[in-house]
Amino acid sequence: MARLIYSMITSLDGYVADADGDFGSWAQPDEEVLAALNDDIARVGTYLYGRRMYELMAVWESDPSLTADSPASEDFARLWQQADKVVYSTTLTQPVTERTRVHGVFDPEQVRTLKETSSADLSIDGPTLASAGLEHGLVDEIAMYICPVSLGGGLAFLPRQRLDLRLLEQRRFGNGVVRLRYAVRNGSR
Repeated sequence: MARLIYSMITSLDGYVADADGDFGSWAQPDEEVLAALNDDIARVGTYLYGRRMYELMAVWESDPSLTADSPASEDFARLWQQADKVVYSTTLTQPVTERTRVHGVFDPEQVRTLKETSSADLSIDGPTLASAGLEHGLVDEIAMYICPVSLGGGLAFLPRQRLDLRLLEQRRFGNGVVRLRYAVRNGSR
């Protein structure tokens, strides 16, 4: 059975974007952090996205300039492109990337079946969709790449619900980023 993992870069105070929607000015991973992210996503066979997160990530297939100066970015793009993507959207009708299918609504039973039948892990990306996965007890693991910045508000990484977690791993990077990996105790496992 595959694991469903929620992983994102976040601020120290728990936001994935500031009040204006900005994440690019503070959340850009350096080569060391990006290499660790690549190690994580190498085990992912399918990404679950909402429309906004999918459109943000689609540039890894459509914009080759993103990989021009960074071996770790090149690896990230390759890994992302070879994985399947499932996009949940009522407004997107056709995918803009390969290996992608679109579903109108998030279906917890479909995700359970996907977990049961997948040989590689799944990633649920974006706080809105991850919130639905957490609400239905589907998320097995949470990984936070915490940047040394406090935003004071914005789009929260975690939903406003109780989550019982067990620390699996912690790692500090040279740029001050810290990765925390947790098992979700009230998840499906």
